Amino acid sequence: MGKAKVTKRGSATSAPYDRPSKNPAANNVFKFSKDFGQHILKNPGIAEAIVNKANLKPTDTVLEVGPGTGNLTVKILEQAKKVIAVEMDPRMAAETTKRVQGKPEQKRLEVLLGDVIKTTLPSFDVCISNTPYQISSPLVFKLLSMPNPPRTCVLMFQREFAMRLTARPNDPLYCRLSVNAQFWARITHILKVGRNNFRPPPQVDSSVVRIEPKLGSERPNISFEEWDGMLRICFNRRNKTLRASWLGNKQVLLLIERNYRLWCATNDIPVDDDPVQVDDDDEMWEVVGDEVVPVPPAMDVDEEDDIQPSFFEPETNTQVEKTRSHKTFPKVYLLVKEKVRRVLEDVTELADKRSGKCDENDFLRLLGAFNAEGIHFS
Repeated sequence: MGKAKVTKRGSATSAPYDRPSKNPAANNVFKFSKDFGQHILKNPGIAEAIVNKANLKPTDTVLEVGPGTGNLTVKILEQAKKVIAVEMDPRMAAETTKRVQGKPEQKRLEVLLGDVIKTTLPSFDVCISNTPYQISSPLVFKLLSMPNPPRTCVLMFQREFAMRLTARPNDPLYCRLSVNAQFWARITHILKVGRNNFRPPPQVDSSVVRIEPKLGSERPNISFEEWDGMLRICFNRRNKTLRASWLGNKQVLLLIERNYRLWCATNDIPVDDDPVQVDDDDEMWEVVGDEVVPVPPAMDVDEEDDIQPSFFEPETNTQVEKTRSHKTFPKVYLLVKEKVRRVLEDVTELADKRSGKCDENDFLRLLGAFNAEGIHFS
């Protein structure tokens, strides 16, 4: 016969004076949303270090993105004049407001409910953020493209994203983000933060970076949209040569043709839309006077793996004559294609270089050469 189950002293019961559960989920006021990428920084020492790295002044207005439960917010309010906190989750916005309710700091905190990427932001001096991972890239681009960017930004990202911000040419993580961030700002890695400093802990470690946008005479006198538009095409296939990225993509050429037509219309330059029939669109064509003539193709080997032994190649029947396709294009399309070829091969000589190996000066030369040909990207 089984023994009756006896409740021991100190065991888990439903009594009001029981010890709290060791399960963190049981003690949370609410569940954190994965959709918003909510990982609350729980280490007050790291929160204080992040705020100190911003070098705040007593007159500063600080933008905080994703304040969560306000752990960073209260630290910022100790040093700054005002905090503008932008939060997507109404529950988190309420928690942040409660932290200063009934205190003098309440008047210096403004909470905006909404998406920071879509929100028209008021003027601010510094940005501090434990950034939700879904908006890492859009937030950086928004801050850098502002007409009057903040003096400094101290932002926490997933570690790999932070490493992309500081990557240099030939680095496997070097990308469009790297070029843009380093062209418009000075980027410094200042702190590594382990995953156990968050609740709930994320799957990867984080890093804090300082982004100081170039201001005044240091700021490049180039349209951000123009610069970024060109980089989008270059890094669409970062491990391919620039020739393959630009001339091997019909959609890219059609986009450039559209932009070229717009530029011609703005500058009262006539566009020749006369149809021209050409053989095999995979060949390159150039406009010489009123004639359209083929350009001898250049070999573009992008990777060593592209070269395979001959016995892997399919057998071809030399007795069957291949039919060449005839396609019609407006002459302006072929003119634009020739302009792109001339910029890549003759002017900049970057046709055989890959985007992942190009530095800032290479991209500046490329943009200048395209603009000289009337090709723009914004």
